[in-house]
Amino acid sequence: MDTRESKTPEEEKQHIINERIPEDYETSKPHLQPEAKKRPDGLYKLLPLVVIILGVIVVSIIVLGIINRGN
Repeated sequence: MDTRESKTPEEEKQHIINERIPEDYETSKPHLQPEAKKRPDGLYKLLPLVVIILGVIVVSIIVLGIINRGN
C-alpha cells in the first residue's frame, strides 16, 4: 500500500486508470470470499409484507376520509 501523501502526475494518472478498470472475475476470487456467498441476515424478507400493510392502511385512510367528507 502506498502511503505517500503526494504522487507524481504519472503515478496519479496510473492510479486513476487502475481505478477505472473493472474487477476481473479471475483476480477477485469470489470463491474465497464466503461472505459473498451467504444470504444477508435481517428483516429483508418482511419488507414486501410491510409495504403491503402500509399501502392498505393508507388506502383505507383515504377511502374513509372521502366517505366521511361526503356525509
